[in-house]
Amino acid sequence: MSSKVIYEGWMVRYGRRKIGRSFIHMRYFVLESRLLAYYKRKPQDNQVPIKTMLIDGNCRVEDRGLKTHHGHMVYVLSVYNKKEKYHRITMAAFNIQEALIWKEKIELVIDQHQGSEVSNGNRYTSFEYKSGMDNGRTASSSDHESQFSAQEDEDDAAHPNLLRRTTIGNGPPESIFDWTREIDSDLSNQNINNQAFSRKLWRLLQCQNGLRIFEELLEVEYLPRSCSRAMKAVGVVEASCEQIFELVMSMDGTRWDCSFQYGSLVEEVDGHTAILYHRLQLDWFPMAVWPRDLCYVRYWRRNDDGSYVVLFRSREHENCGPQPGYVRAHVESGGFNISPLKPRNGRPRTQVQHLMQIDLKGWGVGYVSSFQQHCLLQMLNSVAGLREWFAQSDERNAPPRIPVMVNMASASVSSHKNQKLHEPSVHFDSSANRNSVMIDEYSDEDEEFQIAEAEQEAYRNGQENEMKKIEEEPTVQIDLSCFSGNLRHDDRDNARDCWKISEGNNFRVRSKHFCYDKSKIPAGKHLMDLVAVDWFKDTKRMDHVARRQGCAAQVASEKGLFSFIVNLQVPGSTHYSMVFYFVTKELVPGSLLQRFVDGDDDFRNSRLKLIPSVPKGSWIVRQSVGSTPCLLGKAVDCNYIRGPKYLEIDVDIGSSTVANGVLGLVVGVITTLVVDMAFLVQANSTDELPERLIGAVRVSHIELKSAIVPKLEPDPS
Repeated sequence: MSSKVIYEGWMVRYGRRKIGRSFIHMRYFVLESRLLAYYKRKPQDNQVPIKTMLIDGNCRVEDRGLKTHHGHMVYVLSVYNKKEKYHRITMAAFNIQEALIWKEKIELVIDQHQGSEVSNGNRYTSFEYKSGMDNGRTASSSDHESQFSAQEDEDDAAHPNLLRRTTIGNGPPESIFDWTREIDSDLSNQNINNQAFSRKLWRLLQCQNGLRIFEELLEVEYLPRSCSRAMKAVGVVEASCEQIFELVMSMDGTRWDCSFQYGSLVEEVDGHTAILYHRLQLDWFPMAVWPRDLCYVRYWRRNDDGSYVVLFRSREHENCGPQPGYVRAHVESGGFNISPLKPRNGRPRTQVQHLMQIDLKGWGVGYVSSFQQHCLLQMLNSVAGLREWFAQSDERNAPPRIPVMVNMASASVSSHKNQKLHEPSVHFDSSANRNSVMIDEYSDEDEEFQIAEAEQEAYRNGQENEMKKIEEEPTVQIDLSCFSGNLRHDDRDNARDCWKISEGNNFRVRSKHFCYDKSKIPAGKHLMDLVAVDWFKDTKRMDHVARRQGCAAQVASEKGLFSFIVNLQVPGSTHYSMVFYFVTKELVPGSLLQRFVDGDDDFRNSRLKLIPSVPKGSWIVRQSVGSTPCLLGKAVDCNYIRGPKYLEIDVDIGSSTVANGVLGLVVGVITTLVVDMAFLVQANSTDELPERLIGAVRVSHIELKSAIVPKLEPDPS
């Protein structure tokens, strides 16, 4: 007789290898009345699981908090038996709601067996099955990842019904003042970290944007002029505590507050504590006042009543030194208190308190009193931003992310003359649906990228005439035999270290009616022909590659053809460049492409779009790269070189920390990847629609050693 399934579904297997690198795999978990097991695929019939664990009254569920893997945030649970602590299963979810559901279900099974002894003759035994990709290694080094509290046994002996649902981690760092406990009178007589917990007195300062803004009534006689009084904003958001908490914790393109410019992870201390870097975007005379940045420690916990607490306090870090062009502000105390309210009309409601006491530093702050308060109010307005984000956004399924920063120590900061001080985030974030997450990191199943059949059918029915018009356009045949590049052209599906033209229908672009219904269609034919691809390397960055004698652009110019050149520059100890040459007979006067080629750099930066995808490769790379269109000029530095018969675009991927992080992930496994890239000019008005691809390319299993050192002619400029 089979056991009853209590709960099942896809979760993340999280762990850390012996070499120290973390990993995450998608696994299908099944919780039965006595067993927790996981499988590589959804189990059928009598399929053997990869690993099982007997659940009895001696088991515990340990909250491991928030972990970051290549920018992806996962919430980790560790299930173990206190009698056999090294035999355990570590599981995680991309959102905290799912992690809490699993925690509750497992603890429910544990409670049912509380106090029961497991007999030696029990037919349930825990085991690990090494199959397929798992062969040759143990369950995971994550099974030996951490030491458990030495008080575990004593606590359980003294309190057999001990609550296991509080998620506080190791508690806040000593430097952080927990202002959310200031109203607890029980703490007023305790000396915790030498802090005096006393009830602060607040006065209502103003009401704006649906928020109540309070200011602290100081109990001290002196406060530096540059340091603000503590202020807090209180508002109600129609969303669950979990949804708001995840949005507060993210530091990517889903940010909602206007004071946030850029943020990244400096160091992950543990599952509840991290050190972050944050650039503020303040609109108080930005031409005269230097921008501010922060380096601070962030701690979070979930209370038994379902509320969340997030605390901030500035601190120094060796990898996050002062940045040129920025003033390092100091957060004395701050954070969020996210508490559930009674639902109204079936919709969840949450009270959000945002407190901040900050010293913005700088010589001018003490002389202009309005500067400090204006900037502080701008930051507190993020609560209103939260409310509006949930009121207007239906796309809440994208997993939140925290970009990982590079070493920013002062000694490593380059000081070239034209260094960019403002670094935008790169929108390579994945908007992939749930199904794309099911692909295993080391799966042998490489699926071809294609638009879902149902979507294709809808496009065919709704946009048939539009596509026919594009397909029936007369084409000018170009003799491609005279063009060549050092990267081999091979149209076979299983070819390696080569390129081929990617089918236009693999990509979706804006339709003729996009302005009205936001519809997209398969791209169809390209505007230009891809004739050659070069793969270069050198000790320095390679700019203006069109000056190389005999390159495809020069051959095209001799034949009276126009070339569109994209030079993707990959930084590193060895610099690489992948150069794509697209040619056409002539540019249509007045067309969007012609306006782009002859326009100024601001217009080009606002229109040049890349659509990436990884049809073959590990799911982690797919998740990082995604398939979301990206405006290249807004994400990274692009240098445009207009020649007599060509336009070259040098795309410096190293100009963005976020893009560099994604690139570091891709370059490490580049020989295992098949990457599609489509280039187009974004259409913003009805007379520019539908969008058309300039061209698209697929590069397969590229080898770094196949790159050559180019011989570039002296640049006339």
